[in-house]
Amino acid sequence: AETPRLLAAIMVSLKLQKRLAASVLKCGKRKIWLDPNEVQEISLANSRQNIRKLEKDGYVIRKPTKIHSRSRVHRRQEAKAKGRHSG
Repeated sequence: AETPRLLAAIMVSLKLQKRLAASVLKCGKRKIWLDPNEVQEISLANSRQNIRKLEKDGYVIRKPTKIHSRSRVHRRQEAKAKGRHSG
């Protein structure tokens, strides 16, 4: 009798919460982190106000932007200045 309820708790959809969080934190959905240990708590949030509270509590976080390194480009341009990669 315990397993079906446990499965239901695991498979909660947090699509709405993620969308609201992205809007509240002014970023894309892929930059939103929802605490996997607090799924039940997060699933109850159905308003922007609730999402702001979750952010304050640290259950919803805006992930840092990824670094896009130009080191390979610089290395290639250096080689091209020497006349490499020209056919």
